[in-house]
Order: sequence, then C-alpha cells, then structure tokens
Amino acid sequence: MRGTLIFSGSSCPALTGKVCENLGMTPADAELTQFSNGETSVRILTSVREKDVFVVQSGSPKINDTIMELLIMISACKGGSASKITAVLPYFPYSRQSKKKSHRGAITARMLANLLGVAGVKHIITVDLHASQMQGFFKCPVDNLHAEPLIARWIRQNVPDWKEAVVVSKNAGGTKRVTSLADALKLNFGMVTTDKKRGNGNMTGSMLLNPIDAVLDPIGEQVNEAVEHEEPSVSNITQPVAGTTSPARRPNGSSMHSAKSLPSRLRSSTSALDGVDEEGEDGVEYNDQRAHEVTQARLVQGHIVPDDFESPAVSAATSVAGDDPMTMSHASSFFAPQHHAALGGSGDAAESSDEEEEILKDPKVEHMVTLVGDVKNRTVFIVDDMIDKPGSWIAAAETVVKRGLAKKVYCIATHAVFGADCLEQLQDCDCIDHILVTNSYPIPEEKARNASKLTVLDLSYLLAEAIRRNHYGESISPLFQHIME
Repeated sequence: MRGTLIFSGSSCPALTGKVCENLGMTPADAELTQFSNGETSVRILTSVREKDVFVVQSGSPKINDTIMELLIMISACKGGSASKITAVLPYFPYSRQSKKKSHRGAITARMLANLLGVAGVKHIITVDLHASQMQGFFKCPVDNLHAEPLIARWIRQNVPDWKEAVVVSKNAGGTKRVTSLADALKLNFGMVTTDKKRGNGNMTGSMLLNPIDAVLDPIGEQVNEAVEHEEPSVSNITQPVAGTTSPARRPNGSSMHSAKSLPSRLRSSTSALDGVDEEGEDGVEYNDQRAHEVTQARLVQGHIVPDDFESPAVSAATSVAGDDPMTMSHASSFFAPQHHAALGGSGDAAESSDEEEEILKDPKVEHMVTLVGDVKNRTVFIVDDMIDKPGSWIAAAETVVKRGLAKKVYCIATHAVFGADCLEQLQDCDCIDHILVTNSYPIPEEKARNASKLTVLDLSYLLAEAIRRNHYGESISPLFQHIME
C-alpha cells in the first residue's frame, strides 16, 4: 500500500509484525525509549509527510506507559505533517471505566478519548469495546470490530456436537454479546446470576426496596390458607425446583399462581398487581408449573457448596447492613456511603466485568447463584468480552457442571487480560475444559506455554483487512459478517 506507514508500539510488536506481513509491508522505523526518571521518549525515524499513518498499540500490564507512548507517537506524526493518523487499539485501555460508578467517580474512558483527539488522531480502530456506547466519546470515526465471526468459525471447526451446545452469560450485564453469538450459531442461550443472600431485614426496608413483593407476600399467605381448605387439583399444585424456597414467579415478576386457581376473593387482588388479564397480554394462558430450566445453588468463597453446608458465621445481611440506608435513620441515610447502584441508571456498572471479585471471595458472605437454561448433557460456551479475574468464571463453570450437569465448558473471551494468577486458576479448575481468547492483549509466553487448555486466535488478518479498507476508503461491513463453512 503506497503512501501508508504502520508504526508499532512497545505493547504488541508481534501482532503488528503479523499485520504488516499480511499487508506485504514492514513496520516503519521508530525509536521508543525511556529516560532514567521514567519519561517516555519517541523518535520517528522515517518521513511521514502526507502519509497515511497507522499506530498499533494495545493495552498491556504497563498500561499507563503504553498510553503515553501512543499519545507521543501520534503527536510526533502530527508534527511531521502526516495527512491522516489512525490509532489501532486491539484492546482499548480503561474501557471498563466508561461510566460513573460513584458520586465522585471519573469517566476515564472519555478522558482518554479526549486525549487522543488532542494528540491528533483522526480515526480509531478497535476490537470489542467493553461498552459500544463509548464510540460517542470520540469526535472522530470509530471502527469497533468484533471477534465474534472468528470465534464462531473456530467453534464450528473444532467443537464436536456444537449444534447441541448452549451459550451462557456469567452475569446479567453480558447477555447482549451472548445472545449475539447464540443467534450467529443458531443455539439456545442461558444466564448465570449471582446475588447476595440477605436476611429478613425490617419491614420498613423491605416495603421501600421491594414494594411489590411486600404486597404479594400477604396474598401468598392467604392463598396457602385458602388452598388448605380446598381439595387439591392439578391447577393449584406447583412443582418446586431443587434448592429453592421462594414462590414461583411469572416473567413479569408476579406470582406464578394462575388467577383461575385462586379463590374468588383473591382474584381481583392478583389481577390488579399483575396488570394483565387472566390470559396475559399476548393471549397466552399462564399455567402453575414452575420453569424446570431454573436452578439455584449456594456459593461460598466463589465455589458451589452442598445444600447442607454450614452457613458463614456472619450473614450477608449483617455485612451489608452498614451500607443499606434503609436500616438507618432518615437523617443519617443522607450522609451514609451508599452502593454504586443507587447512583441512578440501570445500576449495572460492575455487573459486566470481574470487579466484584473481592466480594465474591469474602468468606463471611454467602451468595445465591441462579442458572437459567437447560444445559444437561450439553456443551456450554461461557462468553464475555474479557478475562481478568477467575472468580466469576469458575463460579459459572461449577454452576453449569455441578448443578446444571453440563458435559463440557468452554470459557470464551476476546481480551485475555489474565491478571495475577488468573490463567493458572482457570487451568486448575476441573469444571473448565477449554479457554478460548484472542491475541488482542499480549499474553506472556511462559504463561501460554504452561496452559494446555488455552487457545489463542489470531486477529492480525482482521486488523490488516480493516487497515487496508480504511486506507482505500472501502466499506468495512464485510468484516462483521459470518462466513458459514
């Protein structure tokens, strides 16, 4: 490609070399050094005047150094009269900090987007942003490529009986990418959610936090009393799910008891709470049978425990009572530290990553994990955008294997951050059979060599084609298409 230069940052020289090889080029010369006090120094050793410049730099364990190096390289190329500068970021740094998670928190991803714009970048190419809405942080075009077609092709070629598999999200925040892969492969999908096991609490707190449940509970007691005096019938018998004690719920959150099976004096109350008629909004009649695809289990220190396992000495309700403003006086609740979910919005700031790892590992807190979906004797693909800490991955794998009776578990992610001993713990987990990632984030060779379960997909062809199409002004839509083989 004439008039094009590709520079490599210090974070991913191997990936940049493969990209240049696919394009029939060699990386442009640049000298990257540091002074004795840690300052980054960049020297561009070739002319960039009126050239189309691409700077490839991904996140790395030395994230702040790589960011400064990228900004300085962009600024140096801008000062050298480059016609256009494109930053190629396979893993966008600080992408997990794309929203305010506390009242005095910073939206760091937006700040980095502003820094790139000030440095002189005119285009961004990245892969699987943590939140796709981050594209709105930039004043320049952003090509957010997806590794999903590569992952789907690998699954078709390497996973036996993949057509009978189930794609599972390990938290509620990752359901969008899970359903996307499930649709691409035409598979069923499921979800694993983890919640703290709270105590009963006081009436004021439960009424304010869960007003619908508080109203439904007395009705449920009346239903039980009424049913005891009636003859049992098929319509008023419910099938309990193993490990659960709460009443069955409709999809809209109300009780699963059919209005037809209730005494006449209670039908009006339940209909008013449901907000729908006896046949539902879509004309489909509800039945009284619990969903058999919902399984619950107990989670202590990030591992599934038997139902008769002794509870921790301090309950979760006690551990969170200090953070619950409903258990304190109205005067003090205005000044007390509150949970990030009270900030507003959806309250899912930390649900799409492993940021609650420390809470999950707390031996004093017991969690309730729920598996939605039928995975019995099936292969399970647990999918997320990155693997940083192992706790939530291991908990999800143990849930689908020990309670869902899954046959095999594949942990799939785009960005292999692998903090601390994450890869070693995933390798040692008996419930995980395979780990599939890409080379968007540099993985130390010694780690990869010792992990027999690890498979790394190459993104160089995807990035090379994106660079070529950007240079010639071609559409990049074909890069998002799945090629059926």
